[in-house]
Amino acid sequence: MPTSSPFPSERYVAPFDDDDVRISEPTLDAGTKPRSVWSDVWMSIRKRPLFWTSAILISLVVTVAAFPSWFTSVSPDEGCLLANSDGPPQMGHPFGFTVQGCDVYSRVIYGARASVMVGLLAMLLATAFGGIVGALAGFYGGILDSILSRVVDIFFAIPMVLGAIVMMSVSNERTAILVAVVIAVFAWPQIARIARGAVLSARKSDYVTAVTSLGLSPFKTLVRHVVPNSLGPVIAVATVSLGTFIVAESTLSYLGIGLPASTMSWGNDISQAQSSLRTNPLLLVYPAGALSITVLSFLMLGDVLRDALDPKERTRR
Repeated sequence: MPTSSPFPSERYVAPFDDDDVRISEPTLDAGTKPRSVWSDVWMSIRKRPLFWTSAILISLVVTVAAFPSWFTSVSPDEGCLLANSDGPPQMGHPFGFTVQGCDVYSRVIYGARASVMVGLLAMLLATAFGGIVGALAGFYGGILDSILSRVVDIFFAIPMVLGAIVMMSVSNERTAILVAVVIAVFAWPQIARIARGAVLSARKSDYVTAVTSLGLSPFKTLVRHVVPNSLGPVIAVATVSLGTFIVAESTLSYLGIGLPASTMSWGNDISQAQSSLRTNPLLLVYPAGALSITVLSFLMLGDVLRDALDPKERTRR
């Protein structure tokens, strides 16, 4: 005759052995591969609305800069009639006309090419040079690190815009390439510092010790293993810096020492619009608004990438 438990309110739980624990453990299929760091980054940023907002805006700006004729059929160099001076918006000319009678909308569209091109070229030059200097200083250390760090400190003490103003003031030729190079000359120290810190952190990792013990040369270790695992912070800072470089080009053009006045850029349009600030302030609003939206887009994307590529933040998630 079965006996009832003295504790009827409690359920009987059967004991389990080690085999039960092993059976309940999740196992990976033979064909599955562990996710990489970049896969984790993508899984993180794709859930953030800020990423998609900035990506859409940046894609639009890049498309406008690459194919301006897709967005306007009016050439900014032609059709400037003094009869349309400071004219209001009309059919086919939604932003009105400048003092010279040129279409404002077409100038804003075509001005994106010069501003984005200068900023992008300056970012590539500063990232390449600063990344190399920072990687060498952080990986090899010693006297090389001391020398390169002092050079970085010297350039870092010079404000980027001020140094660019001085160099462009003494230059007889003003081209987009020259403006980009001048900006990169005073912008690479920040990239170098970030790259040096990332390489110093990666150099202490176990995988670097492992490949070194296997006989891989220091240079190959740096190129194949350390640099690829140190790109995250550099990419995030470079994205934010791109917006800063676009502002720097516009500042130089506004001061009359950047791109020539004949070159359409947002900085030149802002400079020309200041003479009509009281009579027609919208001439200043349109190029300034395009510049602000572009810079804000790169800043938002840089913030998202920085949060996703931060090792500490990734560990908390």
